Amino acid sequence: MSILKKTVAAMATAATMVAGAAHAEDVRIALVVKALGIGFFEAAAKGAEEAAKELGDVEIIYTGPTDTTAEGQIEVINALIAQKVDAIAISANDADALVPALKKAMDRGIKVISWDSGVAEAGRMAHLNPSSNALIGNMIIKLAADHMPDGGEVAILSASATATNQNIWIDEMMKVMDNYPGIKVVATVYGDDLADKSYREAQGLMQSYPDLKAIIAPTSVGIVAAAQAVADAGKIGQINVTGLGLPSEMAGAIESGASKSFAIWNPIDLGYSATMMAYDLVKGAEGGPGATLDMGRMGEITLDEHGDGAMADPFVYDKSNIEEFKSIF
Repeated sequence: MSILKKTVAAMATAATMVAGAAHAEDVRIALVVKALGIGFFEAAAKGAEEAAKELGDVEIIYTGPTDTTAEGQIEVINALIAQKVDAIAISANDADALVPALKKAMDRGIKVISWDSGVAEAGRMAHLNPSSNALIGNMIIKLAADHMPDGGEVAILSASATATNQNIWIDEMMKVMDNYPGIKVVATVYGDDLADKSYREAQGLMQSYPDLKAIIAPTSVGIVAAAQAVADAGKIGQINVTGLGLPSEMAGAIESGASKSFAIWNPIDLGYSATMMAYDLVKGAEGGPGATLDMGRMGEITLDEHGDGAMADPFVYDKSNIEEFKSIF
């Protein structure tokens, strides 16, 4: 038996032990992550347990492979099929490679959704995106504008010029600029998601635009580098760095004041919402394009023509909550 199979077998045994302690009528929902031991997914598991406690008749099986491979997740899926779980909610390592195993699960009556990282339509009944392009685009300019009551100049530090998601978010931001009068985007530069290049690009922005009030970086590498550049230039309090980042990496910038706030999706809400959606399907709700599913305290989600839906606005992190989240992811 391979090490991976031994690991899956051990997880299956552990899950069976948990199942033995649960009520026979409990709905068993497997939260399958890209790999075990990752803080983001452990936070999602907390959200799943919150949903289970709220629902009262749910057992969560938190599982995944030891590394981020499709092969590892297929092993886990097959083990869950053998356990006859009621639902699988998976963050996929490969959109297409998991489809045959997940179709097999659905053929056995198991409800399947993907979340965070999607599965191709044929392999699931719904997909939960953490947010939407439009919501992200609006949020990144709002984060800057909220601290610029008199308006002013902002610049964008993106990843690469060809980064599809970055370009879409920036385009969506530009569509809503009329909602933020007095805010002027003076430049867009690219750090190629390299810390040193992003740092230099941020330095260049400050030199080229002495009246700059904010740098918006919709990239976790760029936002950290820009915050460091602002701190090193002695411009904390003059230039606010914001965008999309990770609490563990941005805690120092929040504490120093180089960044007043930033955003990323809340993994606790994500695990909670995925569990609620899976439960709704188990209880008879329909999936697929146009369907509406319940997400508990997060409201309802309506799926688009591809069976995808967006959970919420990106979650904002600032001095009020950075301590809570910086040790999670």
